[in-house]
Amino acid sequence: MKTQIILRISGCLLAILFASSSFAQINLITQSPVAITGANFKTSAKIQTEFDKLFTNAENVSWYEQDKKFLVKFTMNDQKHQAVLNKKGSLIYDISYGTEKNLPTDVRKQVKSIYFDYSITLAIKVEENNRTIWVVNMEDDKNLITVRVEDGEMEEVKNLSKAL
Repeated sequence: MKTQIILRISGCLLAILFASSSFAQINLITQSPVAITGANFKTSAKIQTEFDKLFTNAENVSWYEQDKKFLVKFTMNDQKHQAVLNKKGSLIYDISYGTEKNLPTDVRKQVKSIYFDYSITLAIKVEENNRTIWVVNMEDDKNLITVRVEDGEMEEVKNLSKAL
């Protein structure tokens, strides 16, 4: 008798679990996708002015509207950038993609002091909320390594062996 009650309760709980997970999947499927408008739409004068103040030498500028924010892709000083601004024109974040020559001297020295035999293949600068984070990709003959540097603190994020 106890076994039958436990089995019935367990069965009911499993049925509820499966039903709730299937409803969650349906909700995820039916949600509308993020709206991104093409690069040819017009931005407000205020947003354009704020962008021009922040990135005076920007070239090849493409604007995209995304969830009431504005994604801007552009090049500046031979680096690709992706920045997001809010509807008031304030910068939320900027990501710039560069090479070893774009790293500040102190960051480069810090990385090379540990990984002196590695070539720096990509240097990504993330600026957000008065923070500057460098993500540095490196490689040698056998490994691919990614480190993160912020405020003088370096952390190895990824270390992969190359297939030989």
